[in-house]
Amino acid sequence: MEAKFSSGAISLINDVIEKAVVLEASDIHFEPGVNNLRVRYRIDGLLRSGILIHRSMQAQVISRIKVMSGLDISEQRLPQDGRAFIKIGDREFDLRVSTIPVIHGEKAVLRLLDRGKTALPIEDLGMPAKELDLYKQAISKPQGMIVVCGPTGCGKTTTLYSSLQKINNDDRNILTVEDPVEYQLTGINQIQVNIKTGLTFAMGLRGILRQDPDVIMVGEIRDMETASIAIKAAMTGHLVFSTLHTNDAVGAALRLRDMGVEDYLIKDTLNCIVSQRLVRKFCPNCKGSGCKACNQAGYKGQVGIFEMLDPAARSKSLRSLSDNAEFLIEQGITSREEVLRNISSA
Repeated sequence: MEAKFSSGAISLINDVIEKAVVLEASDIHFEPGVNNLRVRYRIDGLLRSGILIHRSMQAQVISRIKVMSGLDISEQRLPQDGRAFIKIGDREFDLRVSTIPVIHGEKAVLRLLDRGKTALPIEDLGMPAKELDLYKQAISKPQGMIVVCGPTGCGKTTTLYSSLQKINNDDRNILTVEDPVEYQLTGINQIQVNIKTGLTFAMGLRGILRQDPDVIMVGEIRDMETASIAIKAAMTGHLVFSTLHTNDAVGAALRLRDMGVEDYLIKDTLNCIVSQRLVRKFCPNCKGSGCKACNQAGYKGQVGIFEMLDPAARSKSLRSLSDNAEFLIEQGITSREEVLRNISSA
């Protein structure tokens, strides 16, 4: 059935997305309530309130989002995932779209991925000098494994992309398997996981190993099969990057052990483990008091806090997340409240 929309629903969604671009939001949330559809934006890791859309427009707005992202508008009982493309001015964006039924209708979340965005130099991620030096040594080795860990939204993918960009050259065959492919990297072959067709991380990784790779990036290690293949690849002449959802660097090694990876393999194959968080930086214009440039938030942009672990070294780590966070506070880059929001032990 062909869907028809009022110009109001179409222009409303366009306005909301354009506002997200202006605010430099990473995600847009459309949340149905009793009387209205609430819009919120995730900016620098925190949700900020946007407009309220009258309930009479709710069905039109959600259906329009579904159509533009290739979802089934007749299915309202099950979660759906899709994608769309949109151009705002001279900038192009990929949208990752998710819908899910809630008690007052369907909730939709749109993630904005700027096609023009490039990987940050690793020197700009915020790693302290000692940690940066250790990390550069780890990614310059011809084989072994680098694991980046932390909660969702802590910047793990950004760190991996920056790492691949640092070592990317014509002498290396670099392949990735990701879910999703967030940004397209020039000169790097990227594979999108597709559960519906059976293309899992493990299957993609097995396929990559038949493609004469030098460097491999696995978006996330979720199970024993993926962990086993990744470890074997790291032992047989490949440099492997991946992520784990753990709170700290030591926890990443324990998680691999829980998946069945032997201790000696962890020690022999892991070049380093990185634990990280993202905290908001004080706005450079108002230094935290709130101004037009930061939309009265007092903060603008984010910086990483990092902890390194060399499994082969006697010392567990150089400095903890809390130690490195304290340095940022002392330098006037962020506040203690912001650090405590992200690191409970700080």
